[in-house]
Amino acid sequence: TYKAPEPMGEHFFAESFDRGTLDGKLPGDKGLVLKSKAKHHAISAQLLRPFTFDTKPLIIQYEVNFQSGIDCGGAYVKLLTQTPDLDLDQFVDKTPYTIMFGPDKCGEDYKLHFIFRHKNPKTGEFEEKHAKKPDADLRTYFTDKKTHMYTLVVNPDNSFEVLVDQTVVNSGSLLTDMTPPVNPPAEIEDPDDHKPEDWDERPKIQDPDSVKPEDWDEDAPAQIPDESAVKPDGWLEDEPEYIGDPDAVKPEDWDEDMDGEWEAPQVPNPACETAPGCGAWKRPMIDNPNYKGKWKPPMIDNPNYQGVWKPRKIPNPAYFEDLHPFRMTPFSAVGLELWSMTSDIFFDNFFITNERTTAERWANDGWGLKKAAEGAAEPGLAAQMLNAAEERPWLWVVYVLTVALPLVLIFVFCCTGKVTNTQSSGGR
Repeated sequence: TYKAPEPMGEHFFAESFDRGTLDGKLPGDKGLVLKSKAKHHAISAQLLRPFTFDTKPLIIQYEVNFQSGIDCGGAYVKLLTQTPDLDLDQFVDKTPYTIMFGPDKCGEDYKLHFIFRHKNPKTGEFEEKHAKKPDADLRTYFTDKKTHMYTLVVNPDNSFEVLVDQTVVNSGSLLTDMTPPVNPPAEIEDPDDHKPEDWDERPKIQDPDSVKPEDWDEDAPAQIPDESAVKPDGWLEDEPEYIGDPDAVKPEDWDEDMDGEWEAPQVPNPACETAPGCGAWKRPMIDNPNYKGKWKPPMIDNPNYQGVWKPRKIPNPAYFEDLHPFRMTPFSAVGLELWSMTSDIFFDNFFITNERTTAERWANDGWGLKKAAEGAAEPGLAAQMLNAAEERPWLWVVYVLTVALPLVLIFVFCCTGKVTNTQSSGGR
């Protein structure tokens, strides 16, 4: 029987839904379930106290099980920005958040979001920064109908890690691995700078001093008939390649006034099947050795070449340098604001802390038990092979070739060899 984990150590939020009525896959396991498809859903809760980005990392983890698979929808969480007017009863998609994190899928696009809203120190406006796409293949986490634990770790040194089932699938720096970048470029192209009219960007030009040779024939064809060709013996010039189908019959409903004069469909002429060819024989065409084409002056280096023009650089008036993007806006609540075309998405064991050991203990006491139970319930190798062969009968051929055939060969060569009896002659 599953027992919900107990929060230990420093933490800001812990929710295992053990007081709920919706069972998970294990007896005693309770969870939060998105029940209706094609609808918007929202639920949120206050933290024990606001999370402030200072000298300790942010660690958030929670579990998701796509019990019915997932066609199009998200299962991500939002960390809601601490504001004077934050009203969780009015939590909607426009409610300001500091971080958005978690899985999302539509069609064949499998995503694992990590987005944070960065405050521009010059304007005070917020802009979303998206982490680079993970290199790992995420498909299995959406399709295997198992419980997976998603973890985000953001460190004071601006590094981050995204983990699934305690394995890192994405990592990087808030300064170098976000799009758009946190810091804008120090210089930009001058929008008022324009290319001069006489600027020459051509690296090569036609030689102005070159003259077409007098013997250059531009009218010579590219190909000419092969005068050395001879018509093959047996060529049937009086026989067409195609003839009207002698077995074809005009349809009874054919109306010549409407459909025109009926003609039998064309079929290959049987008389040509054994002949080298039928119809009028023509010499094959060959490349003309005298063909030169249209004359063009040769290309030479452009003496006036000035290179590819680019606007001059000027200082970026919007430039700033934030070397500590980890110091994000504090958040005081956590919420799910989702839309999905698939129902029965199971959520469990939300946890927010600034201590790695505390997060690992919560994970092992919760998701770790579920992983062990799912592993014990999985069929053995032989059962998995049989189940696979039921869905894909061609696998039986593979099994025979890889298992049965070697055994038969070993038996033939080792157990059925010819025995030779030898008789020795005794001496006197």
